[in-house]
Amino acid sequence: MTNDPSHTEKMKALQAEQRKKTEAAAVPDRGLVLVHTGNGKGKSSSAFGVIARALGWGQRVGVVQFIKGKWITGERQFFDKFPDQLDWHTMGEGFTWDTQDKARDIAAAEAAFARAKEMMASGRYDLIVLDEINIAMRYDYLSTDDVLDGLKARAGQTSVILTGRDAKPELCDYADLVSEMVEVKHPFKAGLKAKRGVDF
Repeated sequence: MTNDPSHTEKMKALQAEQRKKTEAAAVPDRGLVLVHTGNGKGKSSSAFGVIARALGWGQRVGVVQFIKGKWITGERQFFDKFPDQLDWHTMGEGFTWDTQDKARDIAAAEAAFARAKEMMASGRYDLIVLDEINIAMRYDYLSTDDVLDGLKARAGQTSVILTGRDAKPELCDYADLVSEMVEVKHPFKAGLKAKRGVDF
C-alpha cells in the first residue's frame, strides 16, 4: 500500500500546529486541581490511573476515601504494594443509604476532610485523591467553601483530584481540569452485579 501524499501533508500541518501550541504552553509551577464528575462509571478508576502514573515517577501519593466503606477492592490490594509511596485512608462507612444516619455521615465526612486538609497542607505529597468527596458535598456533609479553602491552603506543588458525581459549580470553576463521565449504558440496568476485576 502506498502512502497518500495528501494525508502526509495534512499530518505534517497538524504536527506543526500541535508543536506550536505545546511550545507556547507553560510548564505548571504549582500543583493542579482535577475534578472527575458525571453520572457515568470511571471517575475513581480514572483517578487511580493517575495514582499509578505518579507512583511510576516515584512520587508520593495520598488517598482519602469519603464514602466507600471497608469492602475489599482490587485497586486497594494492588496499591498496598507501595507502602513507601502511598498513604491510603478509607474513612467512609459505605454508601449513604447503608448508614441511614445523617449525623453519623456528617461526622465521618468531617473527620475525612480534617485528614485531607492536613495531608494537603503538609507538603509531603505530590498527589492527593479525595475519592467521592463530591458526594459528601452534594449531601451537604461538607461545606463547599470549606473544601475550597482547604484546596487553596494546600502546599504549592500538591495536585488534588476530587471524584464523585454532581460536583459543585464553584469547585468546577476553581479547578484546572474538569472531566465528566457520561453514562451511555450500564450492566446493572440489565440485571448484572458488579464484576470483580472490572468494577472493584
